[in-house]
Amino acid sequence: MTTPIHPGTTTYVRDTLDLLGDKDPLAVLAETPAWMAARFEGLSNVALRTPEADGKWSMTQVMAHLTDTEIAYGWRARIMLTQHHPPLHGFDENAWMTRFACADADASEAVHAFVALRQWNMRVWRCATDADLKRMGVHAERGPESFDLLRRMAAGHDLRHRRQIERLLKIVR
Repeated sequence: MTTPIHPGTTTYVRDTLDLLGDKDPLAVLAETPAWMAARFEGLSNVALRTPEADGKWSMTQVMAHLTDTEIAYGWRARIMLTQHHPPLHGFDENAWMTRFACADADASEAVHAFVALRQWNMRVWRCATDADLKRMGVHAERGPESFDLLRRMAAGHDLRHRRQIERLLKIVR
């Protein structure tokens, strides 16, 4: 099912949905934890903490971001399925990165947290019915969004950061 994009949607949303294309969002969401864990396995702390470029994130920071985002998407999904037109709060990813010292995080801990959170959130993603896909929330920055769009955005977000990890791996290997 393709969800029409709200006229106020940002380029980021369009680009993220383009990354997903016609892929099944549930399949992407389900495969990302193992995909990430495999890429992080056996890497040194130096490799994990090497940023792509000045001002860019390291693999550790990307994993911390994915873990933080898993919390946000999981919360949004739950309130969309249990409330009528709930507000969907955004967050400043760079503020979280700085405030919670993600550059210094333990990459292994972030991977394990992401895997556990995603496994728990998959229960929510999978329980959605066709009617649930039409449920709406109101994103603080982008306006009305359907549960279908939220799920597709979560999957596209995974693919965005999988590309980023692939670029980082070329640098650190």
